[in-house]
Amino acid sequence: MTDSTPAPTTFRLAFVPGVTPSKWVRVWGERLPDVPLVLVQATPGEAPAALRAGDADAALLRLPVDGEDLSAIPLYEETSVVVVPKDHLFAAAEELTPEDLAEELVLHPLDDTLDWERPPGLPALQRPETTADAIELVAAGVGLLVVPQSLARLHHRKDLTYRTVTGVPQSRVALSWPRADEAPDLVEEFIGIVRGRTVNSTRGRRAEAEKGRKDPQPSAKRAKPAARGGQKAGSGKGGRPAKGASGRPARGGKPRRRS
Repeated sequence: MTDSTPAPTTFRLAFVPGVTPSKWVRVWGERLPDVPLVLVQATPGEAPAALRAGDADAALLRLPVDGEDLSAIPLYEETSVVVVPKDHLFAAAEELTPEDLAEELVLHPLDDTLDWERPPGLPALQRPETTADAIELVAAGVGLLVVPQSLARLHHRKDLTYRTVTGVPQSRVALSWPRADEAPDLVEEFIGIVRGRTVNSTRGRRAEAEKGRKDPQPSAKRAKPAARGGQKAGSGKGGRPAKGASGRPARGGKPRRRS
């Protein structure tokens, strides 16, 4: 007998080098255990193409995103650092400025993620194809490289180190997906996760499911408890006669005539 149960829906998330989606993937697994999340590693140029081709439902990439057919929400900024050999003079500094790099050859790879025309310092005769190629050149003593800190960590080598550079552009990581009048439910779920929404405030298919579980009938009002000790209306505490305005017990029956 053939099982007619439909296969579970899959959410495909592309991500570029240096971006670490593990914490969001973990939360996804806790909230939507029935929907597998598949990670798709992509280069900065491949990530937007994967969204346009339908090979990924959303992508963690770096801004800017070219074209008006993709939506994006910024998530955080990355610290910019300069990668140098461990025996370089800059290795002794805590942080550097563009002026410090003015006399240094600074490499500018074609897949550079910082939004500038060219980095500070002296330009190289040729631009390396990738950041990984530029790292190799830094290790060979050819020049220095300014990158987001996450990429410096990704391409870590024992013979290299990095220092923070102030006054230069910073890379911005964003979540992007194909533009539509309304984001798909699973994309909306992931947006809620990266924005830190709680389970109760998350919109999308989970929120709709939670609404359906609620009892549509309003709960009955509780009846007021009966008076203790058989207390009657108009009686005082414990069944004693109620007091009048003067503080004396109110008299029952007809008033007495004055003699």
